[in-house]
Amino acid sequence: MPLTTTGELVARAAADRSAVASFNIITLEHIEAVVAGAESVDAPVVLQVSENAVAFRRGRLLPLARAAVAAAEHAAVPVALHLDHVRSDTLLRQAPDAGFGSVMYDAARLPYADNLAATRAAADWAHAHGLWIEAELGEIGGKDGQGPLDAHAPGARTDPDQARAFVADSGVDALAVAVGTTHAMTTRTAALDHALLERLSAALDVPLVLHGSSGLPDEELAAAVTGGITKVNIGTALNIAMTGAVRKYLTAHPEAVDSRDYLTVGREAMTRAVADVITALRPLPAPRATA
Repeated sequence: MPLTTTGELVARAAADRSAVASFNIITLEHIEAVVAGAESVDAPVVLQVSENAVAFRRGRLLPLARAAVAAAEHAAVPVALHLDHVRSDTLLRQAPDAGFGSVMYDAARLPYADNLAATRAAADWAHAHGLWIEAELGEIGGKDGQGPLDAHAPGARTDPDQARAFVADSGVDALAVAVGTTHAMTTRTAALDHALLERLSAALDVPLVLHGSSGLPDEELAAAVTGGITKVNIGTALNIAMTGAVRKYLTAHPEAVDSRDYLTVGREAMTRAVADVITALRPLPAPRATA
């Protein structure tokens, strides 16, 4: 079906009090697995390309983007294309022509005033070119001469009052909040600050996004949706699934040389991981009334 946009999927999720799963892709196998996993549970999905993934692809955005667009157009479920964690303005400006309908502009490493100024400029440009834009805000430190606490650092938190002002002044369409997750977790042991998430949900009138979600167990993923998260980013979980499956296959078949053999099992493992995450995000049915 035709490529959709992240903004459309997030708006639909917000109306349904659910969340859309957004998966970071690195290879063609990632793309195929995400689409197949979403199709297996009949759910829309977002394909995300990060600035780091572009660097891995030798700095070229178009090859991976073109593959993602082609996969979306042949998918049986709605698929959107999102450019993730962009710090380079040059890369940002490539997004519309490459098929992206949205971008996450990442200036969260900067002091608050600089983050706001950079994000405001990016949002103005993005909106002028038809892009939905997401930003990120963690707790700003600076105590005892220390610099700002990165939004991805363990212990980072987003202040609701500061977040409200940031959204109003930057003009972004969604905000990624720091409520207890971190990037690149290889164990599912993270726990959300549910009280803070509730305060953020009440304070902000834009969709809330959760990064670093691979570290959350299923019950915390479900609780995140209940608490107001409408876009959930997943990356490391796919890499764990793929690498584990490939490692197991090659250990059992040391004679293997055809990459299709082990990439097939890796792709299948990622497909299952995608379906599992999407299923975990679905709201539980309301209990039946008893007579």
